[in-house]
Amino acid sequence: MAIAAARQTPRGRVAALIRQFGLPALGILTILGYWELHIRLFSVPNYLMPPPSLIAVTLVEEWPTLERNVGTTVIEAVGGFLLGNAVAILLAVLFVHNRPMERTLFPVAVAVRTVPIIAIAPILVLLLGNGYAPKVVIAALISFFPTLVNMVRGLQAVETSALELMRVLSATKAQVFFKLRLPSSLPFLFAALKIATASSVIGAIVAEWIGADTGLGYLIVISTFEFRTGLLYATTAVASFLALALFLSVVALERLIVRWQPDTPRQ
Repeated sequence: MAIAAARQTPRGRVAALIRQFGLPALGILTILGYWELHIRLFSVPNYLMPPPSLIAVTLVEEWPTLERNVGTTVIEAVGGFLLGNAVAILLAVLFVHNRPMERTLFPVAVAVRTVPIIAIAPILVLLLGNGYAPKVVIAALISFFPTLVNMVRGLQAVETSALELMRVLSATKAQVFFKLRLPSSLPFLFAALKIATASSVIGAIVAEWIGADTGLGYLIVISTFEFRTGLLYATTAVASFLALALFLSVVALERLIVRWQPDTPRQ
C-alpha cells in the first residue's frame, strides 16, 4: 500500500519516468560517447568505423538518398509482418481445435524455419520475380514461426478450472475461444509480435541483397562496394529506427488492447 501511495505523488511519477526513459537514454548516450572517444583517442580510420558524429552528418547529407530507399523497405517489412503473423495466427487457431492437423503441419513449419532465409531468397526471386512479392514473402517467413509457436502456447495456456467451468455452463467452442482462449493468448501474441517487428525488417533487407534496385538492403550493398562507410552506417541506423518504430507501434497497440494484464512486481 505504501508503494502504491508513493507512486501517486509527483516525486514517485518523476522517479518512474526516469526509470522508464532516463536510464535507457543514459545507457545509449554512454555507448555513443565511448564509441566517439575511442575512435578519436586511438585514431581509428573512418573507413573502418566512423564515429557517431560522422554518421549523424552523413545521415543529414544523404537523407534524400535514404528517403528514396526507405519507403520500399517499409512496404516490404510491414507487408511481410502482416502476412506472416496473419497466417501464423490462423494456423495456431487451427492447431488448437484440430490436434491431428497440428501433428501433421507443425513439423512442416519447423522444417521450413530451419532452412536459411539466404538459401530460400534466390528461389523465391526466381518464382515470384524481382518486385515486392518475394521480399514480402521472405519477411513473412522470417516473422512467421515465433508468432505461431507463441500463439499456440497462448491458446493452450488456459486455466483448467476456467475451462471446466465453461464446459459446465455448456459454452460453445466459439464462446470458449473468444471469451477464454483468445484473451489468455494476448500476452503471448504481443510478445511474439514484438520479436516479429525486427525479424520482418531483417527479412526485407536480406531479400533486397539477392535482387533489388531500391531499398535499404540495396543501399547497404552499394555503399559497401563503393567503400562509403558513413552511408553504410547511416543506412544501418535508419533500418534500426524502422524496426524500433514498428516495435513501439506494437507496444502502443498492446497497451490499448491488453488492459487487464496486471503489473509485474519490480525489485
